[in-house]
Amino acid sequence: MARLPRLVVPHQPHYVSQHGHDGQPVFRDSEDYAAYLAWLREAGKKFAVAIHAYLLLPEEINLLVTPSDHEGPGRMMQWIGRYYVPWFNRKYGRSGTLWGSRYKATVVDAGSHFLDCCLYMEMRPVLLGAAAEPADYRWSSYAHHAGIESDPLTADHPLYWALGNTPFEREAAYRRLMEQGMSVNEIARLERAVRAEWALGSDAFRSELEKRTQRRVGPARRGRPPKSMPIAPK
Repeated sequence: MARLPRLVVPHQPHYVSQHGHDGQPVFRDSEDYAAYLAWLREAGKKFAVAIHAYLLLPEEINLLVTPSDHEGPGRMMQWIGRYYVPWFNRKYGRSGTLWGSRYKATVVDAGSHFLDCCLYMEMRPVLLGAAAEPADYRWSSYAHHAGIESDPLTADHPLYWALGNTPFEREAAYRRLMEQGMSVNEIARLERAVRAEWALGSDAFRSELEKRTQRRVGPARRGRPPKSMPIAPK
């Protein structure tokens, strides 16, 4: 059965992820990470996709983006692949595919989950044991959000700006949120949505999205629908 077209909602945040083929590395040294980020920045501008947060791990990429149209994310990812994959293959004397499959994209309810996605993305190196603190991992947007180093790639979302009236207040508030962390249940819910490409948000958000797109955007409810009560004889 053919797969449904990827769900893309203009002007709504999306969690985008892509993994290396058979778990193989897609980044091997600092030059690789820097090259990918340079092409990512250029592609975001070219296809009008705002990049709010990112995390590059040796075997995968994670992005939090807002597209201005339905085609932006797909064209952006295709364009980056057209440049990065041949460059990577030439550098390491290899050939063939680099990515395991097409990228995944999960529509995100900004009001309830935008900051959670940022925090989860930037705390993952710690969760995976790749760093002791988020600030210790170089290839994420945490340094920008925490006020450690300005990153021209990262486009601040209005919800990030709402954390404070000044850059100092926003950065301090973000660091406090990172220190508070996320619960195991919150992380599990986010990971399930990203893995299955289900919309991440409240029941009301998913219901409205299903009406707009005329397709299911979350897992089906378990169990049979309740039977109607029989009408008592008169």
